Amino acid sequence: MDARNLLKFLVFSFGIALVILATWFHLPSSFNKEALDCNIFSGWCTSKNRFQSSNPIHKPSFSTRRQQPNHESDEPRHPLDPLTIQEFNKVRAILSTHPLFKSSNSYTLNSIVLEEPDKELVLKWKNGQPLLPRKASVVALDKRVTHTLTVDLSTSEITNHETRPGSSGYPTMTLEEMVAVLDVPLKSGEFNSTIRKRGVNLADLACLPVASGWYGTPVEENRRLIKVQCYSSKGTVNFYMKPIEGLTVLVDMDKREVVSITDNGLNIPVANGIDTDYRYSVQKLNGELNLINPISLEQPKGPSFTVDGHLVKWANWEFHLKPDPRAGTIISQAKVRDPDTLEMRNVIYKGFTSELFVPYMDPTDGWYFKTYMDAGEYGFGLQAMPLDPLNDCPRNAYYMDGVFTSADGTPYVQPNMICIFESYAGDIAWRHAECPITDIKVTEVRPKVTLVVRMAAAVANYDYIMDWEFQTDGLIRSKVGLSGILMVKGTTYDHMNQVPDQEYLYGTLLSENIIGVIHDHYVTYYLDMDIDGSDNSFVKVNIKKQETSPGESPRKSYLKAVRKVAKTEKDAQIKLQLYNPSEFHMVNPSKKTRVGNPVGYKLVPGATAASLLDHDDPPQKRAAFTNNQIWVTPYNKSEEWAGGLLVYQSQGDDTLQVWSDRDRPIENKDIVLWYTVGFHHVPCQEDYPIMPTVSSSFDLKPVNFFERNPILRMPPNFQDDLPVCKAQDSA
Repeated sequence: MDARNLLKFLVFSFGIALVILATWFHLPSSFNKEALDCNIFSGWCTSKNRFQSSNPIHKPSFSTRRQQPNHESDEPRHPLDPLTIQEFNKVRAILSTHPLFKSSNSYTLNSIVLEEPDKELVLKWKNGQPLLPRKASVVALDKRVTHTLTVDLSTSEITNHETRPGSSGYPTMTLEEMVAVLDVPLKSGEFNSTIRKRGVNLADLACLPVASGWYGTPVEENRRLIKVQCYSSKGTVNFYMKPIEGLTVLVDMDKREVVSITDNGLNIPVANGIDTDYRYSVQKLNGELNLINPISLEQPKGPSFTVDGHLVKWANWEFHLKPDPRAGTIISQAKVRDPDTLEMRNVIYKGFTSELFVPYMDPTDGWYFKTYMDAGEYGFGLQAMPLDPLNDCPRNAYYMDGVFTSADGTPYVQPNMICIFESYAGDIAWRHAECPITDIKVTEVRPKVTLVVRMAAAVANYDYIMDWEFQTDGLIRSKVGLSGILMVKGTTYDHMNQVPDQEYLYGTLLSENIIGVIHDHYVTYYLDMDIDGSDNSFVKVNIKKQETSPGESPRKSYLKAVRKVAKTEKDAQIKLQLYNPSEFHMVNPSKKTRVGNPVGYKLVPGATAASLLDHDDPPQKRAAFTNNQIWVTPYNKSEEWAGGLLVYQSQGDDTLQVWSDRDRPIENKDIVLWYTVGFHHVPCQEDYPIMPTVSSSFDLKPVNFFERNPILRMPPNFQDDLPVCKAQDSA
């Protein structure tokens, strides 16, 4: 086996997250030797006839509670439903007639998704009416020029075609590109030589493509670049714990050639990786750690929710749900039923993860560029892994597949990408017990059951568990869970007593020859709130100390709520401050409660962190959407991605910060709320060799939206409602 095929084989064998195609990429049913150029070692196939009509097939590797659907017959039922396999194939056929794609063999189709109809048309559409015209939004790259096209599926025409030069940035990488660049270093004799010098066998080599960011250097001009760094997988599936430190290969993605090799870590040993294999099959050999008995939520009458295509209904909620290759999960048209009028009332028109920013805090040569923007560079949804039944999601979960396209437009299926389930953890929705001194014997309690929509993305080493949770009291909680494996740095030190007092490690010594590097995570959400209609206002409710006048009260001070309506965007650029607290309300000033309060929802931040990087630091320029935790902008269909449409090697000239600095009016307008969940991560030994999940969240909570507690009339649980399956269940 030659070195190139060997590298591909190892990338496939050890399940690097970027080669998820090898796990569930589905070959066309028209597969034949002449139509496809296949390399079995990479698990990768590319079509020689780029627009050959084809359909994906399933190759499920695990069982779920439902039979895998046949997506070939899917048809859209709602204006926001994602493109179907038939529609993807039609898009490919239409594109094949365009001069750009007829004359070039070097292009890639980086994104094909539904171009959503105009918002006002979607809001007017009613179930049972004819669907609005279906269109596809296409982002293609050819010779470092980005082409954005609109394909009208009803007329089979390309109705819009715009171009952007590479200086504006590049589109999300395709999975094919990420895999292909891993082949390039082994063409270099210099690379092969340094691998041998380090005592690493090529049979144990595993490499990753690392987005290189943008720093304004001459080498970046007119080039689409990526960096490749490698690891040894000898003795463990957890190759991340065995970095080949100091070795970085800069690759031209389009020419598929090495630009430069940096090698300054020959004196740093590769860690031994002992006991870093986290798989159950390996760890149980050391003795199972049985701490709890099995537990499961049983629903003898079945789940309380229904899924009809992409429309989810549960309790007093209904919303549209779809997988997306960039955002992951998109929630649209979320409505809650008013308990008094029984009316379904609008809360959110559209909500999703707009961008992530993950900067590592090590300015040295092999690390300074590690400032990932996972949605725009890698595709958050493209990295979503099939969820593991009974472990990622409980027994009665419903699973939804994603249908995306490869670089030539061929559709494929990502099975079990999203799960939906009801959750009950013994929490309480509301309660009151009257104290004995009143001589009134009252105890009233209601259990809290919620509906969870979950996706898990494995972006190389890190796993993100992304939840949208709906409560019967009208609250929506969005939660980010972080797990997976640390990105670590090799070192000559194997004990802290060897580190000179004046030397800073940029992290924590976790094990012999391994440093966990300090880093941040920022997850920015796009929240198009439509509280009882599209025209809303943002109100900052400052909580201020008010001192009493002499003789006014025995009290010297109290807290006072001071409401201020944001007039323009800069009024709503907010940095959270613990000692200057506020509430943040989205209200509909045109609709009032019975007693005269404007109906609304409030954003309730959870534990979060703020970026401390210099605003002129190139990574922070590109991720300027993290300069504030809260932003509010007027609705603009073209302003959805906080880092800009084209993020790869972007320069920060098309970000949320740039849009918001226009300072447009936002009072009583159709407006969008943006919120960033942040984490500072100083690694510790408990994070090694795989991290326990840490989470943070924010809430969207009704504030004067209902006339009273909306779940006042909910019944409690009674013994007869909950069957006892086994004697010990009633303990």
